[in-house]
Amino acid sequence: MKIKSIKTIYLPIIMFLLILGTNSANAQLTEYESMYFQNQYINNPAMAGLEEGVKLNLGYQRQWDEVPGNPILMNATFEYNSGNRTGLGLNVTSDRAGLINRTRIMGTYAYHLPIGVEDKIHFGLSAGAKFASIDYSKMVGDKDDVVLQNFNEGAQLDGDLGIAYTSRLLTVQASLPKLHNLFYENDNGVKNYADRSTFYSAVSYKILLSNYDENLNIEPLVAYRGVKGHKDILDMGGRFNFPDYKMNISAFYHTNSIVSTAFGISLDDLGVFLAYSKYFGSLGAYANNTFEVGLNYKMK
Repeated sequence: MKIKSIKTIYLPIIMFLLILGTNSANAQLTEYESMYFQNQYINNPAMAGLEEGVKLNLGYQRQWDEVPGNPILMNATFEYNSGNRTGLGLNVTSDRAGLINRTRIMGTYAYHLPIGVEDKIHFGLSAGAKFASIDYSKMVGDKDDVVLQNFNEGAQLDGDLGIAYTSRLLTVQASLPKLHNLFYENDNGVKNYADRSTFYSAVSYKILLSNYDENLNIEPLVAYRGVKGHKDILDMGGRFNFPDYKMNISAFYHTNSIVSTAFGISLDDLGVFLAYSKYFGSLGAYANNTFEVGLNYKMK
């Protein structure tokens, strides 16, 4: 009776911690700051292989203060365009929070259709698998529990869909990330009612500040994101580009009470990206500020 009573008490606690850890992993409502300019392929498969050649991006985001079990986001993307209308890509993301590890591996096909001298329409589709697992080394409890074993039940099919329009100065895009969640309410036995992205859309326009081609410009951007179970998020900001100095500075305000700033610099074919996000309001009481580091390499 005593053993049964202990299991009865602790099983709900373990389930609550698992669900809480899952929500913490999914509730990175800032997403990657690099997705607005540095690496738009992260959130929209239509942006894969926009430029001829090979492009590699690496990204890492975590909370500024060290906290046990704090969320850590990592991504790696590979893009290739041989010079025709086809772009190919590979998008790998990792999301760790508490006991929960989530990984997505997506292969991407994009088609870039010219409709004018500098105007194109882009279509993109990603397909692959996602995995979710529990880090048993950090767990205190019964590792043989059926619920925990079911959580590690292998891979699930997933995908992303995107479209975009680009001209010399204007970019308009929209995407449906994580298509698996549109058709299934359950993810490894845990309801996906909240904290997941449902759509992404963005518009940016480059304003030339110099008469000498595009050696100094500012590019305002407005993005609108849907999040299941939360208010939709509006992102407003822009980037100052200094091509002569191979550097840029950007800043954004997000309506979920977050302000972010970023700095990028290019060293020949290698680019470095740094970002910092500050949480305000009630969100700041429950989440630490985050920083992000990115690297990109281009080869024609």
